[in-house]
Amino acid sequence: MKFNDFKYERPNYNNVKNILEDLILELEKADTWNDAKNAINKIYDVRSEIESAREIATIRYTINTKDEFYEKENEYWDEYSPLYEEINSKFYEVLVNLKYQDEIEKCYGKQILNIAKYSLKAFSNNIISDMQLENKLASSYQKLIASAKIPFNGEEKTLSELTPFILSKDREIRKEANKAKYEFFTKNEEEIDRIYDKLVKVRDTISKKLGYKNFVELGYVRMNRFDYNEEMVKKFRKQVEEFIVPVNNKLYERQRKRLGLEKLNYYDEKFEFLSGNPTPKGGEKWIINNGMKMYTELSTETKEFFNFMVDNNLMDLVSKKGKASGGYCTYIPNYKAPFIFSNFNGTSGDVDVLTHEAGHAFQVYRSSYINVLECNFPTYESCEIHSMSMEFFAWPWMNLFFKEDTEKYKYLHLGSALKFIPYGITVDEFQHFVYKNPNTTPKERKEYWRSLEKKYLPHKNYEECDFLERGGWWFQQAHIFLDPFYYVDYTLAQICALQFWKKDRENHKEAWEDYLRLCSIGGLMPFQELVRYANLKSPFEDGCVSEIIKDINSYLESIDDSIL
Repeated sequence: MKFNDFKYERPNYNNVKNILEDLILELEKADTWNDAKNAINKIYDVRSEIESAREIATIRYTINTKDEFYEKENEYWDEYSPLYEEINSKFYEVLVNLKYQDEIEKCYGKQILNIAKYSLKAFSNNIISDMQLENKLASSYQKLIASAKIPFNGEEKTLSELTPFILSKDREIRKEANKAKYEFFTKNEEEIDRIYDKLVKVRDTISKKLGYKNFVELGYVRMNRFDYNEEMVKKFRKQVEEFIVPVNNKLYERQRKRLGLEKLNYYDEKFEFLSGNPTPKGGEKWIINNGMKMYTELSTETKEFFNFMVDNNLMDLVSKKGKASGGYCTYIPNYKAPFIFSNFNGTSGDVDVLTHEAGHAFQVYRSSYINVLECNFPTYESCEIHSMSMEFFAWPWMNLFFKEDTEKYKYLHLGSALKFIPYGITVDEFQHFVYKNPNTTPKERKEYWRSLEKKYLPHKNYEECDFLERGGWWFQQAHIFLDPFYYVDYTLAQICALQFWKKDRENHKEAWEDYLRLCSIGGLMPFQELVRYANLKSPFEDGCVSEIIKDINSYLESIDDSIL
């Protein structure tokens, strides 16, 4: 069935509540494991209906935030999601107290019990109104960003549509495009500050009501970080500062020389080559057709998957007015269907979507046999291993998309993977500060952000942009607003994906088998167990970061970037 034909019907909350409460009672009173199992399966059937409805509504709203029907449905889910979570909480409470714990673990895996216990730690009836406010504030940020109409060259552009000009060969165009972009954020600075301040305070209120010292503690619980903690993340950040920042400083210096600039300004940072950044040599249909060839040749598993995505219209890729920004992959359980959302804009990022988001989609497609909703995807840091690793497994086919720019793309892609990691931990450390100090002013938050940039991203030069010099860059990072603490996950996963890059160069068959096994197990294990299952080293392990960076640095230094 094609996505357009997927049926959406708003659930009747009271009916669903009555059905689920009856089933939860049936589970609680189950005399045998077989009775308990039947009740659990029925509960998941109902929850799949609810989750599928929510996902369909969310996808259709983000495709067109001006659609009045789905705007109303989005408001419904903002209001009712916490109420459905309340019912889930009752289910979890009964589940973790059943006498059949061994049977549950054997039948459904131990991860569902971990998730149930953490969900109970993150929810209480007395925070429902606060959660509703949190949802509404997050949606207001999303809508504000999606509504951007930025005057440029006599036309109105969305933020995504401005990207090709931000990457222009012409330095003046890059400068003017960036100026236009940050004028939008400056114009809306007070409103974005207001939204974020309210988000921070409501999240702090939620954490205090649940008995936590601050939202940092609750944030780790919400993110289901079962097998690592704040101290381990802090040590990982230290490894990044010690081993990756110096390598990146050299990369930025090479870039400055390549571009023949006296100084690398903020509007030069994403422009890597005088001949222009690598771009795909065709439009949406051409990219998808080449993607079909790539996934057909990569493996029988990827061929089957990508045909399924294309045949059922499970991708919405092109940027357009009213469409939410960014890109994501989600999953509609009733149809066992992943969905990829993005904003193509003519840059190399269009191909990255077809590898990154398709990595997520491939994983959840491979693990769609898992009927436990919570385990179709693994936890976030594990999810990102699949997506980032797929980017590297796709390297042998990059010539299809970039032709004469293929080597340029590979140099840029690998270098960007390294450059991203210190930025990722900047986002992470910033959020630790914000939520440990919820009463800091918007000005103090921006100052702290700028101090972190000087620590992890010392190449930043904002002398021509007051907004960025004051510490406003993070305004455009949606995760900070929508998914607090979801960011260090990318950096942990990147270290794992870079291990796959190395393994694939040494032994493709072995690397692909490890990757396929990792995708197929879905979310049935926590992060560090999944890493070991895929024969990778944990990023928290001593020497893991320094070892992989050494190999990557050697590769990058072997490339004569002056001729690219």
